[in-house]
Formats: sequence, C-alpha cells, structure tokens
Amino acid sequence: MLALRLTRSAHPAVQLRRLLVAAASAGTGFLLLCALGHALGHPDTPAASTLRLAWCAAPLAATVYFAIAVARTDPGTRPRPGLSAVGLGPARLMAVSAATTALSCALGSVLALLVFLHLRGDLTGMPFDGAATDFLAAGRPLPLPAALTLLSLVPLSASAAVAVALRPREPGAGAAPAARSYGRFGAYRRTTVRESFGAYGRFGKQFGAAARVRRPAVAAPVPEGAADDGAESPAGVPPAGASAAPAGLPWGIAVLAAGLAVEAFASRTGAGSSPGDRPAALLGLALASVGLALAGPGLTHLCGRLLQTVRPGALRLLAGRVLMAEAARVGRPLGVVCAVISAAYAMASVQDGRDASSGPLVTLGVLLVAGCTVATLLTAAVEAKQARAGTTAALRRLGAPTATLRRAAALRAGALLALFGPLTLAVAELSAWPLAG
Repeated sequence: MLALRLTRSAHPAVQLRRLLVAAASAGTGFLLLCALGHALGHPDTPAASTLRLAWCAAPLAATVYFAIAVARTDPGTRPRPGLSAVGLGPARLMAVSAATTALSCALGSVLALLVFLHLRGDLTGMPFDGAATDFLAAGRPLPLPAALTLLSLVPLSASAAVAVALRPREPGAGAAPAARSYGRFGAYRRTTVRESFGAYGRFGKQFGAAARVRRPAVAAPVPEGAADDGAESPAGVPPAGASAAPAGLPWGIAVLAAGLAVEAFASRTGAGSSPGDRPAALLGLALASVGLALAGPGLTHLCGRLLQTVRPGALRLLAGRVLMAEAARVGRPLGVVCAVISAAYAMASVQDGRDASSGPLVTLGVLLVAGCTVATLLTAAVEAKQARAGTTAALRRLGAPTATLRRAAALRAGALLALFGPLTLAVAELSAWPLAG
C-alpha cells in the first residue's frame, strides 16, 4: 500500500520513467510469449524454439538494467532525514523501491498477455487475417502455468536486481575497523604516525598537514541521493590530488581483444556458413560487446583526463573534472550503448533474411534493447545532474555564469562523442568482418 501511494504521488517525470519501464516489460513479456507460441506451434523443432527463448535474454537484461536506473533516480524512495523515526529506514525504502519496480513490470506483463491473447483471437476475432499465426500458436490451447511463469520473469528479476542494487551498505563493512588512537590532549585520531613533542609547532608543519587533507574552502551540501563512491569530495568533484580511475579499463580491453580473436578464429574454421551455425562466432561477438561495456567507465575517465591536458583553461578543467567524477555513473551505460550499437551493426551486416516470419520479432527485440539502453543512459545523465546539484549551486553562488556551465556540458558531450563514436564504429567493423566469413 505504501508503494502504491508513493507511486501515485510522484512527479510526472518520474511517472513517465515508470511507464517506460512498464512498456519495456510489456515488450519483453510479449517476446517470451511468442517464444512459447512458437514452441507450441512447432513441436517437431525444439532447438529452434529454444534458440528463440535464448534470444529473449538480451531484452530481459536490458529491461532489468533500465529498471535499476529508474529506481536509483526515484526521489520518492530516497533516504531523507527523519524518515527512520517513522519506520522508513534504508531497508524499508529499498523494499518500497523493489515493490514499485515489481508493480510497474507486472503492469507491463499484464499488457503483454492481453495483446498476445488478442492477436491469437482468444479475446476477439483473429486480427490481420491470421498473418501472424506462425509464432502465436492460434487454435491451440495456451498453457496458462507456462505463460504465467514466463511473464513473472521480468517482475521478479527486476525487483530482485533493484533490491540488490539499493541494499543498505555500511561504510567499510567488509574490512576490520581501524584502531583508534589518541592524539594531543585526548583528541581522537586515526593515524598511527607518532609525532615528537613540539613537532606541530615547527614552521611549515601545519601547511604540510593541510596539503595532505586537501579540504575545500567552500563545502557545498551533498544533494539527496548522491551516491557515495568514495572518490568524490563533498562538492561532488574529486579533489585535485585524487586519482580514483575505474579499474575496468584493462579488463575491458582484454575481453574485447579476446572476443575479436575468437571471431577471427571462428571465421577461419567455419568459412561459408552462417553465424547461427558457428556458436564460436556469436561467443566472440558477445565477448567483444562485454569488453566494450566494461571499458566504458575507464574510457570516460580517460576522456576527462585528456580534456585537462596541454594548459587547460577553466572551461576544460571544469568539464574534465566532472567527467572524471561521473566516470562510473555515466561511463557504464555509455559503454553498454556502444556495445549494443556495435553488436546490432555486426548482426545486421550478416542478416540474410531467410526466416521472414521472425522479422517483426527481431525488429521488436532490437528496438527494445536499443531503447532500454539509450533510456538508461539518459536516466544516468539525470542521476548525475542530481548528484552534482550542490556543485552547480556553489558555482552559481560564486558568480559562475550559466552560459559557462552550458558550454562545459556541451564540451563533455562532444568529447565523449569524439572518443566513443569512432571506437564504436571500429569495433562494429572488426566484429562484422569475421562474421561475414
């Protein structure tokens, strides 16, 4: 009931994002039901039906990924001061977020079932003169337990993923607490370095300590819902001496190279056959896509570094520092978008169109995966904007013009496009060449 009340009282933009999650869930549920319909209509080809069901894993993963991004930016289930006193602590809000996600996905699953039954002719007459009976199993009884089991995959997976992503985390839960020692006059300190008597009074000693701490002169308030990644200052921008680069760039490059190598090997051993007859080629394409997605945060951080090279001005410094701070938040969905684009280009280049009956379903699946990944990227951009709201407010209080902030945002977008655009095209070409044999 609380989740339903929070859902009804949300902002129109939040409601729109939830409706998009419901639409993605409806599309994924419809594809799952179509795989069931193909299995019912073609009982003599179980391998083809299993392959259709396996291809539904990509839309399912994209829908769950989009649902997590929408749940992270939901202001109604964000921890706020005073809510724990009325029983709405972090764990309860996490449960409310999972329930809200389950409601949205369940709405989409019900819509998918109604559309599927309508196309089968179970609710009304057969539409489209029965042209889509190949994957609907029209005239055959629909096993309701199997249909409900497939439709429950999206709500259960999305709610479980949201619960795991938004679970309360204690600071330093996995490590043993550091021993707390006492400093001068009984003051607490965490450092174990002992100072001799009068060391702090020496000339320059306090300046060295201040340089190590690097506290900002003006600490802007942290916006509600900002993620604590451990690498950002209270203002949302990492300090000048911090070097918290994401660790996924070497692994991403290694997995990408391994995927391209597997594709090249599959093209030599299975020349002249289709990619469906060469599982190694599809495995290489999947590895290349995963590698590009893993390298996204590291490439975004590298892009921020490159913006600040060769005597940068205030504009390039601001754009570069923001990109470095948002490398993990924006770089991951950006890498996923590039991976989807490269994989779609590679598969479209070798598509022969022999199975014309699955053309609408393939188009729906591609649109669903692409739409979910792009929507996830836009949602991550909204989350990043909310996270740096305190920094933006502090800059405006200090007199920074709005045009400068807009130019910095345009510079960030242009730098990301200049780095990820050619990289995506290169990976797509290198992936399509071995698949073509």
